[in-house]
Amino acid sequence: MTPGINAAKKSKITHTIHEYNHDSNAESYGLEAAEKLNIDANQVFKTLVVQLDNNKLAVAVLPVSALLSMKLIAKAAGSKKAAMASPADVERSTGYVLGGVSPIGQKKRLKTYVDDSASQYDSIFVSAGRRGLEIELAVSD
Repeated sequence: MTPGINAAKKSKITHTIHEYNHDSNAESYGLEAAEKLNIDANQVFKTLVVQLDNNKLAVAVLPVSALLSMKLIAKAAGSKKAAMASPADVERSTGYVLGGVSPIGQKKRLKTYVDDSASQYDSIFVSAGRRGLEIELAVSD
């Protein structure tokens, strides 16, 4: 069990776990998940941690097929600037390794922003907390 799966269970969130054999040479963990699980890449969401201009961290959850706009995440968070957080800050604040960062069950509670495109699906897939493991959640959860 990962902290993400444990958090879903504790909160009584209906979920489904999907596991696949992760290839450490994969260029994109999210696209690998979509391909190996035979899911539309727009329905698989990645979790990115950014550092805002006030030195606070925030989480962006967006399709693996999309690129994160630093201007848009900064605006959504009420900041002037945003940049990708350092790998050390990501791992320290979330408790997850890069490529396996889940938006749920993180060590520290960070403001989280989910891309609007999620609303077109009944469920989305996000990392369950380690490479090769996805958790399918209802968008409303």
